[in-house]
Amino acid sequence: MKVTAGQVFAWRMRRQFVDPRGDAGAVDVAGRLCGVQAQVASAAETAVGLRQATPRIGEVKRCLADRSLVKPWAMRGTLHLLRPAELGALLSLVASARVWEKPAWQRTFGATPQEVGELAEAVPAILDGAALTRDELVTALVADQRFTGMEEQLRSGWGALLKPLAWQGALCHGPVRSGNVTFTSPARLIPGWDGLPEPEAAAPVAIAAYLGAYGPATPEVFDAWLTRGSLRRTVVRRWFAEMGERLTEVEVDGRPAYVLTEHAGELADCAPSRSVRLLGAFDQYVLGPGTTDTRMLPAEHRARVSRAGGWISPVVIVGGRIAGVWEATGEEIVVSLFPGAGEPPVEALESEAAHVARVSGLDTVKVRTA
Repeated sequence: MKVTAGQVFAWRMRRQFVDPRGDAGAVDVAGRLCGVQAQVASAAETAVGLRQATPRIGEVKRCLADRSLVKPWAMRGTLHLLRPAELGALLSLVASARVWEKPAWQRTFGATPQEVGELAEAVPAILDGAALTRDELVTALVADQRFTGMEEQLRSGWGALLKPLAWQGALCHGPVRSGNVTFTSPARLIPGWDGLPEPEAAAPVAIAAYLGAYGPATPEVFDAWLTRGSLRRTVVRRWFAEMGERLTEVEVDGRPAYVLTEHAGELADCAPSRSVRLLGAFDQYVLGPGTTDTRMLPAEHRARVSRAGGWISPVVIVGGRIAGVWEATGEEIVVSLFPGAGEPPVEALESEAAHVARVSGLDTVKVRTA
């Protein structure tokens, strides 16, 4: 089966509630997207709201409070909003890369695999029935002589030593207390939590979920999204191969990739789109396939989207391709289109700006092109 990139983008936008927007709540949006990046909390709220025909202000906070969404460090070591249904499978595969055992990680963060293992055993007991701030958790840990030499890294805001614990299902973010982040055990938040499944059982669940939003894709692109390419290629390719007839190979402008067989006919029938959308910072539409996909984002403009410090800019989408970036300054949205991208209709940009305003709780937002 052969399809064009234009068809793929139109299909992805439909699957991801980008075009058309839908009535899905934050839980269903997070499920469809395999998580919403939540390193910046406001960006997560924006990502959900921009996919809703009628934005529900503050819905993400409410879902975290009622535990229908969980917030752990997950894919690529970044915070994500995840449904409990997908949490175990995704964490299992991230953990299976065991990046904390790599020499470069040990040199950077100063902890051995044995020490990380001991932390992973100690933390669940400390968090049993509790939600602790970072200070409270670290204070409890360093009372154990095994961990006193790790105090500086444990208190680091980057959470480098805490991430492997999250990947192994030992902790996740708990309810905010007096403005402070807390940590707790997934077992405390999720009724019937059984821990992480084995990677072989988790792989088909995670691959199907990913391809359902970002397909067609290759095993390498899937792993880049999941672990920044830390898994063995032979392992990831085997996981895809073992999906058998559940996957269909397609050619996207001559390049092979995989889509779920149940979606192949829908993809083949999908017509390219010229719709215009404004998506916020760290949006999953961009992060799912990654900013190195030159069909979506020309290489010469990548630095304007994937910026220093891991920042992913808000983007202008035209026909599924990234045509520029934008920023909000007060009650004005400044759109900067890439050279040669063409000028989207003013009415379309104004309509999108109005929707951004609704998501942000603003009365009006003006659009200006730079």
